[in-house]
Amino acid sequence: MITFEKEKGAPIQQELILLYLLYVTYDNQPEEEEIQIIIQYWVRILNIRLGWINDFDKLVAKYASKFFIFETFRSSSKLLKTFTGHASTVRSLDYSTFNSGQYICSGSEDKTVRVWNVESNKQILSFNGHSDYVFCVKFSQYHHHNHRRNVICSSSWDNTIRFWDIKDNQQFQIFNEHTDSVNGIEFSPFNGGRYLCSGSDDKTICLWDVETYKSLRTFNGHNSWIWCVDISPLQSNNNHGDKSNSIGVIGGNGYTICSGSEDKTIRLWDIETANQLIVIKGHEDTVKSVKYGSNELGISGGANTILSGSEDYSVRLWDTRSGQQIQVFSEHKDTVYAVEYSPFIVNNNEIGINSNVICSVSADNTIRFWDIRSNKDDLHVIHGNEKEDFGIFCLKFLQLKKNRKSNCNWSYDINLCYGSQKGHIHILGYKMNKKTRTSKQSFSNFEGFAHFTFLISMPTTQNKSFVTLCLSYTQKGIQICEYPSDVELDE
Repeated sequence: MITFEKEKGAPIQQELILLYLLYVTYDNQPEEEEIQIIIQYWVRILNIRLGWINDFDKLVAKYASKFFIFETFRSSSKLLKTFTGHASTVRSLDYSTFNSGQYICSGSEDKTVRVWNVESNKQILSFNGHSDYVFCVKFSQYHHHNHRRNVICSSSWDNTIRFWDIKDNQQFQIFNEHTDSVNGIEFSPFNGGRYLCSGSDDKTICLWDVETYKSLRTFNGHNSWIWCVDISPLQSNNNHGDKSNSIGVIGGNGYTICSGSEDKTIRLWDIETANQLIVIKGHEDTVKSVKYGSNELGISGGANTILSGSEDYSVRLWDTRSGQQIQVFSEHKDTVYAVEYSPFIVNNNEIGINSNVICSVSADNTIRFWDIRSNKDDLHVIHGNEKEDFGIFCLKFLQLKKNRKSNCNWSYDINLCYGSQKGHIHILGYKMNKKTRTSKQSFSNFEGFAHFTFLISMPTTQNKSFVTLCLSYTQKGIQICEYPSDVELDE
């Protein structure tokens, strides 16, 4: 249980206990004004005492939109599922929903791309066309939305990028212009994911059009193998030259690519011109993973940060405008293979504000969580199974689909999926009790991912008792659920 003390000087006339903040997605968090509108409606229909509405507004506006409980995950998460089938290291994972199902795809050093049904816990497909290690896999949202095809894109050390149709169970396209192993790949956040960038051991980055299946750009500058790539969110305040309002040739003005290499550098590139913008130095060995931040992280200049993991055992945070290191995290004992900005936020007592949590996985067989604003010891460590894992190489945060049989149809599961050296795939997470009853007052039927969902206890005007409510705000509307007094939350 999480409780907040009364702020000094705040005339709170009734005790307010914030019990749980369950879920905040990565993007489209509600603005403070939207939260206040919701609260005003909520207060009105529940006849809550007017004496503390203003304080209530302040508290929820402060905590509900920006605070996503890491403590709950740390204290209550457990192993939910394990997928077995790969005969060697799982290098990459991705997640998607289609045809009313939930699926994970994986790429492995056993040269296969596999598809798993999350609900049944079973493998449903295995693509065997690659002749060497599969390094990275991604579901293609562009094919899904524009061609009604469920497609996986994979990169391999056989020098190719291949596209697989899940329905037809076969490869239907191949990119083979790289002259050496293809490592990281990433779809564009603009134009519906129409463009794909890839990094290769041939020391180049290529940008591809997946509609025409043509190579559009080649980025040259690294002095050794390129292990990882990422494409930025829109950086309207970038300091790298082109201030044109034009959308550019491919609609990519304002976007950049970052890449990590065996040459120990991270480099930024203009996606429209292929010009190198900045070289970031500081790692002492190969850069294995890079991830852009975003403004939705709730930190100032979030879109101008890059997170990186390296063979020097460190995780580092960089400012893309200056190229300077912001933080270094050094608790891992072996190569850091993947880094990620998590959906979690913690309260940083030293600076008095909320702080984002980042996550990293390593060949030392650990998953570590860090406060992005502090380079002190990690917040939490999850140890892989020595016999089943023996090193962790990839991770993916995901939210499993809501239980449609629940009377209160909202999503609340926070899950971490990771792949290991021994070929196992695991999902960690936690759940709340589903036994809720739905309030008659709701803006619409609850559908879609929740921007935020939380429970709160408050007094009512009808009597002196407290009522525990769940408020869920989504793209489709708002729903309020009342928890029966005899129902407790599961750990």
